[in-house]
Amino acid sequence: MKMHFLAGGRLRMRRSVFVPGVGKEETIELPVHATLIRHRQGNVLFDTGCNPEAATDPEARWGGLAKVMTPIFDPEQTVVRQLAALGLEAGDIDVVICSHLHPDHCGCNQYFGRATILCHEAEVAAAKTDAAENQGYLKPEWDQPQGFQTFGAEHDVFGDGHIVLLPMPGHTPGMTVAHVSLRDSGTFVLASDAAPLQANIDAGVAPRNTWNMELAAAALARLKAFRDKGATIVSGHDEAQWQALRKGGEFYE
Repeated sequence: MKMHFLAGGRLRMRRSVFVPGVGKEETIELPVHATLIRHRQGNVLFDTGCNPEAATDPEARWGGLAKVMTPIFDPEQTVVRQLAALGLEAGDIDVVICSHLHPDHCGCNQYFGRATILCHEAEVAAAKTDAAENQGYLKPEWDQPQGFQTFGAEHDVFGDGHIVLLPMPGHTPGMTVAHVSLRDSGTFVLASDAAPLQANIDAGVAPRNTWNMELAAAALARLKAFRDKGATIVSGHDEAQWQALRKGGEFYE
C-alpha cells in the first residue's frame, strides 16, 4: 500500500480564526491537500480539495464564502490535475472519502463519477438542512449524482485494518478522520479540519469556525493521544507540515 499527498488548492483567511488574540487585519495562507492511498483493493482519495473553478472565478463558484476563505491558487494546483503526475486520471479512483462537506475539501468530487463516495451520515444530513449554505455547505460541491455510501460509526474501508474511518465531530457534525496503517512508514491519522493546524493540537483549542467547541476539543485530545503514541497526525491546513510531508518524499508505504 502506498500513500501520496496531493496539492488541492490554497486559501487566505483571517489568522484570528485559528490563533486567538491576534489582530483581525492579520491573514494566514493555508495549503489545501488530499491524500491518495493505493490499496490492493482499489485507489482511495481522502478529500478532493478545491474545484479548479474556484481559482479562476471564486465568487461564481463559492459566492460570499470566497470573501471569508479566499482562493489563491492556480487550477493546476488541484487534485484532479495533480493525479496526472502519478499516471492516474479521475476514472482510476475507486473510493472517495469525505472528511466533511465544506467546499475546500470536497470540491473535486464531481470528477469522480465512478467512485463510491463515503461520508458520515450526520454530515450528509447537515448538508441537506435549510440553513446549510450559511454553515459553508454549497450544494454544487457536495451533491453528486451517485450519492453517498454513509456510515454512522467507525468504518473499516476494506475490512483489513489499513484504512479505518473514525468519526470525530466538532468542526462539523459528521467530521471524520482516517487512521491509515502503513507497513514501513507507520501510522498516519488524516485529521483534515478536526485539527487544521498542529498548533490546535498543541493548545487543545479549536478554531472559531467550529460547529461544537466542546466536541472539537475532545477530538483534539483524541488526536493528541494518537500523536503521543507515535502516529503522525496530518493536519488539514498546516503550512510547515505540508512542506515537510512533500519534502519527505512523494509517497509513503
